[in-house]
Order: sequence, then C-alpha cells, then structure tokens
Amino acid sequence: MSSPADRLPAETAGVVRELIERATAADGVAPISEQAVLSLTADDIEARHFVTVRDGVPAGYANLAPAHGDHPAMAEVVVDPERRGQGIGSELVRTALAAGGPGARVWAHGDLPPAKAVAARLGLRVARELWQMRRDLATTELPELTVPDGLELRTYAGPADDAEILRVNNAAFSWHPEQGGWTERDIAARRAESWFDPEGLFLAVDPADPDRVLGFHWTKVHHDEKPPLGEVYVVGVDPAAQGRGLGRVLTLAGLRYLRDRGLPQVLLYTEADNTAAVHTYTKLGFAPAHVDVAYTAG
Repeated sequence: MSSPADRLPAETAGVVRELIERATAADGVAPISEQAVLSLTADDIEARHFVTVRDGVPAGYANLAPAHGDHPAMAEVVVDPERRGQGIGSELVRTALAAGGPGARVWAHGDLPPAKAVAARLGLRVARELWQMRRDLATTELPELTVPDGLELRTYAGPADDAEILRVNNAAFSWHPEQGGWTERDIAARRAESWFDPEGLFLAVDPADPDRVLGFHWTKVHHDEKPPLGEVYVVGVDPAAQGRGLGRVLTLAGLRYLRDRGLPQVLLYTEADNTAAVHTYTKLGFAPAHVDVAYTAG
C-alpha cells in the first residue's frame, strides 16, 4: 500500500476514478460517494487517500473523511473487481479505520456480500443504516401540489441564493455527518457539475420576506443511468419553519418536475432511524430499495 496522501497526483486520481467506475459496473452500486469522488481532485475537500498498488497499478482505494465535531471519521473503500479475494479490501478497511481514530466508520454501499464478509472478518459491528428508497413516476400518480397560504415556491435564481441555502442546509442538517457543515465551495462544486439544473432547485419563501429561504429541494438527474434516473438530492427545511408541511410540499414539487421531464423512476436517501422522513416519503409512494451500512470497530 502506498503512503496515505492528502492529495493524489492527477494521473493516479484518474486511474482511481476508472477503478471506481469498473466496480460500479460490476456491482450495480457505486462503492464511493459523490463527495469522496469529488475529493480526488478538489483541493478544498478535506480527505486522506490510501491506494493499494499491485503490479504497478492501483488495485484498491480508500477515502477517509476526517472526524469533525461530534462526527467520527468516515472511510469508503473500493477494490478492483479483478483483484478481489486477495485481502486488499480487509487491509484497506483496517488501515483506514486505524487512521480515522476512535469511533471511525466505514461505509458498505449496498452492504454487498463481500463487504459483509470483510466486516465479519474484522469483527466490525453496524453503527448506522442509510436507506435508498425509490418510487415509480411513470406508472403511479402523484398527489396534487397545493401551496399553502403565506408560502411561495420559486426556483434557483443564481449564486445570490447560496447564502440562504447554506444557512438552511446547515441548520437542518447540523446533526448529519456528511450533509451538515457545507460551505460555499460545496455548492459551487455541485453547481459546476454537468447534472446541475437551476430549474430543478426549488426554494420555499415567505412572500413578505422573499429573500429569506424557509426550505429547499434540490433535485438531480442521473443521466448515466439507462434510462435516466431522478433523485430527491437534498430536502432541507429551516428548523424555525418546521410544522408547516414544507418538506412534503417541496418534495412533491420536485417529484412533479422530474416526472414532467419524462423520468420513469426517482430515488432518495434517508437515515433508517429518521422516522419522520421515512413516514413522509412512504406516504409519497417510496419504498426501500437497498441499504448502505456504516460499520465500526468501536
């Protein structure tokens, strides 16, 4: 294994990205999150990179997002499909968890059998479950969208909206290890992605104070899927505006937008123990599709 690095050479980052793509194609599940992939080339995303080299070529990779506040360090690991069964995954998981310190966790996206086997081999336990939920858009009806009095829905008007989106996001997700603590750079990085669509970012405001955002729904389209797949990317509601049904209204606005774009299906991610969110999404026709599990030795 190469020494851990805070930044990978461009050539190595490119090879690792190709490795991730091969693993995704083989497993049907992306082994590394969007944030971790962005960290391969972004100077402003804090992460440590571990690369296992075999025959002069990267055969495995681990990404370690450091601990911050009350949130433990989080690792993600991928092994080239042609190099599996050689102990590379176990070595990367063990090394990343040790580097992450007390309570460090490692994601198993999809919790596939090889990941379960590594967790059992290393004596890890489940610390967190993230559900991917899905619903059909083409074959099932959506409820009518009724915007309550005293509320206005509009779409993203440009970077002038970023400060309010950040304020709401970081207040709504102050408890969340990945979604909380975003900066302007996090929004800018996503705005620069090919999938970004300002018409798919919905904001709820009070007409009497239209510059203050009460909540938002950021949708996303996975054009690389065949057929393309919609996503409820982020729904954030200002805690001060809770209890007004904003989450449902914003979610429904985005779902109707994705349906009108001709997308046959939509997905979202939610914590398994977030009872309120699971209840809202279930009532909107979503059902669990697969589970991401975070394992820890602590």
